[in-house]
Amino acid sequence: MNILKEFSINDKCSYLDNLEQTMHYKIIDECSQNKCEDFIERGFRRFGKMYFRPICESCDECKSIKIDVKNFNFSKSQRRVLRKAENLKSIIQKPTLTKSHIELFEKYHLHMKDEKGWEYSPTTAQGYYNSFVSGANEFGYEVLYFDNEKLIGVDLIDILPNGISSIYFYYDPDYKKFALGKLSMYLQIKFAKEANKDWIYMGYYVKDCPSLSYKSHYEPYLTLEGRPNEGDELTWF
Repeated sequence: MNILKEFSINDKCSYLDNLEQTMHYKIIDECSQNKCEDFIERGFRRFGKMYFRPICESCDECKSIKIDVKNFNFSKSQRRVLRKAENLKSIIQKPTLTKSHIELFEKYHLHMKDEKGWEYSPTTAQGYYNSFVSGANEFGYEVLYFDNEKLIGVDLIDILPNGISSIYFYYDPDYKKFALGKLSMYLQIKFAKEANKDWIYMGYYVKDCPSLSYKSHYEPYLTLEGRPNEGDELTWF
């Protein structure tokens, strides 16, 4: 593992209005699977070679959250979502970059701009590569969802020794009937159960942020106490 750069940035909060945030970043080359999991267990997220977490002094609303896979039981409604999508095709592979990826990524974010008021700026092939293809090493994958031959969803994940880290999911808003966001999470849980993994790492839960508050619906779950550094004891509860 080679830490190329380490720094912190103060900026407008990404999750709560009228607040500022301080994010701590590590840019790491050739991170191992075990070390990636250690960072994720300590509240970091990974985009490309960049690992980051909030270190705001006056706020701790961002809670790292993970699903307890072995104690998760699918409800009737969740099983219905899985059945409804049985004819969709999915492929898991190392992350790639194609014209279809960029077009779908743009379509999804333009929809979210109109639907939920997300900030929008056009992506570039280089920007996408840096965030979702670079840094995958031996643990980063993408799950592609197809309706016949049409790409309708892309789920970026890290498969780690004891769990799956859910990085980012985007989809075609024309396929709302399949509840693709929920479907991708249910299939991650199914995969984790079959692979005897303990956790699905979902990133941050923020109670008052509509884009993140839904994560508490995936019970049972645990949240991380504080911001433990390397070597510190971890408490998930």
